[in-house]
Amino acid sequence: MVKYFRILGLVESASTLALFLIAMPLKYYAGMPDAVRVVGTVHGLLFLAYVFAALVVGHQLKWPMSRVLFAWFIACIPLGPILFEKNLFKPIAA
Repeated sequence: MVKYFRILGLVESASTLALFLIAMPLKYYAGMPDAVRVVGTVHGLLFLAYVFAALVVGHQLKWPMSRVLFAWFIACIPLGPILFEKNLFKPIAA
């Protein structure tokens, strides 16, 4: 599940970039609102999967709830899961 979580973080971050750099410009500059509808839906589903996976991985690795909450918080920041990835296996201070 940890490997899935790591890959999911990268894919979720890529979907954020696709939403901001491709779909939104298509909506506002090319008059294609369906681009945001489709990419936004995919991004939303990936975000929810990331949040759920953080809970599962946190349980498996015996993270304190504060670390799981931090993973959820960082997922709200564009490219945040990539930043969290760097700290995924750092020791947890007791």
